Amino acid sequence: MLTVDFSRFPLAPGDRVLDLGCGAGRHAFECYRRGAQVVALDQNGEEIREVAKWFAAMKEAGEAPAGATATAMEGDALALPFPDDSFDVVIISEVMEHIPDDKGVLAEMVRVLRPGGRIAVTVPRYGPEKVCWALSDAYHEVEGGHIRIYRADELLGKMREAGLRPYGTHHAHALHSPYWWLKCAFGVDKDGDKAPLPVRAYHKLLVWDIMKKPLATRVAERALNPIVGKSFVAYATKPHTPREDQA
Repeated sequence: MLTVDFSRFPLAPGDRVLDLGCGAGRHAFECYRRGAQVVALDQNGEEIREVAKWFAAMKEAGEAPAGATATAMEGDALALPFPDDSFDVVIISEVMEHIPDDKGVLAEMVRVLRPGGRIAVTVPRYGPEKVCWALSDAYHEVEGGHIRIYRADELLGKMREAGLRPYGTHHAHALHSPYWWLKCAFGVDKDGDKAPLPVRAYHKLLVWDIMKKPLATRVAERALNPIVGKSFVAYATKPHTPREDQA
């Protein structure tokens, strides 16, 4: 399940890509399949080891084209272990809402992104996220949980302050908002067989949708995304010069 729309965020074979806070690696895997030179970075060592295993399996299965590379590594988003201008593309998906110093993370991403490079930022959308917070304190008060809710103009403003030039936005995953509302209403800590029937039933629907991608749910989600899309997605470029940024 991808949050970044690669039809709006073009990726060329050979692009150097940083998936920052990669988690389970969904965007890193897609970039690898598209022929990029991918670095998947996360502070969670267990997840990074799993991502590395999947990279190896993809290579073995021939899922990545010739010339594509993939590296999984632990790292700190506030102190990236890369020189300036190291990447053509940076992706940070559903991460910034967890980090107290979000301006520091943006500064580091801009530092390692080459002039003319592209960045994709995704965060939980304000409206659906407010519902989750209202329904459940446990949803956002757990260690490492969400510490803020972004309004779209707030996030875009911070991106501009960091030296980026936003060029497009959209919303994603409308079908997932009701699932999280149900989770919050019945208890976010109740998973698997312990989850109440409505939560389990809706989860099965989402899994079916992800696996089968039926036309009906694809059309429904596209129609609902502007209204209740769970994620807000913003795309931006790093200008070549300060003068161009001020133009």
